[in-house]
Amino acid sequence: MTTEAPPVLYRRIDFLSFISGRFLSTAAMQIQSVAIGWQIYDMERTPLALGLVGVCQFLPMFLLTLPAGELADRVDQRRVYAAALVVQGLCSALFLLLSLSRPHDALPFYLILVLFGAARGFSAPSGSSLLAFLVPPEKLARSIALNSSVFTTAVIAGPALGGFLYALGPVATYGVCLGGFLVASALIVGLGGRQLDRTVRGEASRLARVIEGVRFVRERPVVLGAISLDLFAVLLGGAVALLPVYARDILHVGPTGLGVLRSAPAVGAAATAFALARWPVERRAGLSMFACVGVFGLATIVFGLSTNFAVSLAALAVIGASDMVSVYVRSALINFATPDPMRGRVGAVNMLFIGASNELGEFESGFTAALFGTVPAVVIGGLGTLAVVAIWMKLFPPLRDVDRLTDVTAP
Repeated sequence: MTTEAPPVLYRRIDFLSFISGRFLSTAAMQIQSVAIGWQIYDMERTPLALGLVGVCQFLPMFLLTLPAGELADRVDQRRVYAAALVVQGLCSALFLLLSLSRPHDALPFYLILVLFGAARGFSAPSGSSLLAFLVPPEKLARSIALNSSVFTTAVIAGPALGGFLYALGPVATYGVCLGGFLVASALIVGLGGRQLDRTVRGEASRLARVIEGVRFVRERPVVLGAISLDLFAVLLGGAVALLPVYARDILHVGPTGLGVLRSAPAVGAAATAFALARWPVERRAGLSMFACVGVFGLATIVFGLSTNFAVSLAALAVIGASDMVSVYVRSALINFATPDPMRGRVGAVNMLFIGASNELGEFESGFTAALFGTVPAVVIGGLGTLAVVAIWMKLFPPLRDVDRLTDVTAP
């Protein structure tokens, strides 16, 4: 006689706890990035120093994200995600202690950022794979939009709060970040929802399982095209990394203005995310994604050329709004196209690409700004994004031709 497994209980509290933890950790990360960017640029006074902030986080993420994705498919993602958030909180504590000594050298900051990047390498795939286990399949698309709304709200509140907190000093700023990461970890570790059956893993080695996740993405043009489009578009159009230069030397608005500038993309993204939660993309999803990445490139060019604070804010808001549509479509495509046993590994590949586009994009922006100047670097990046859109529409016709998101299904 066999007994059936009990039915999965989807609890509303699990989804609320997840998005609350995501909000707190994201806000803490954004607050911290404002403080770090201002401190390092204040000490070094070169755009290249800001670019190194991205490199220090990207290198450990690059090395650890794929193994972390395989780990998330073997071990409960909740524990991996919660532990990674604790390590990020530890990094905030180290930044706090470092700031008490009134440093004049950026090297200790870079070393802590390496540890922070390693923690992000583990948190990204485990966190991104969790949502599909907390809500029923028929609510997944709307839950993705709501999750994106909460995420972008944190990206709005974080930099603005970081700018105001920094007026009280870096110690207060990093103290708030420490609290945010620890509370987020406590929320994540208690999540319920559906569990993945990890008793059947096959005989493949861990390396083979990592390679299997990479092969899965490579063999599906819709998924590979969506992920790589984001990689190259944001890699080239990473104007956000140079905002400390704009705030101090071009727009002359100080650290508070830097916080507002950092929040502007998220204002546009949040408005778009809430609209998508109410009116999801129903048709022509692929073309909508390409069109919005093109708008992202055009808005980047406008921002790069602007010397007016209001125009710069508007351009950054359009950057955030257009990027949110791309994020929404990409997230939905990946979730619908990925089977449960591979969510951690596919999420790791996705997050590796995103980490490359954001953190490596910061280095690209800082490096090109050091070579050509800040404004030419941003404009060149925007033009490069437009070129990527045109090339990717030719390279990935299955992505361009996606109509309904639900048309993409897991094998």
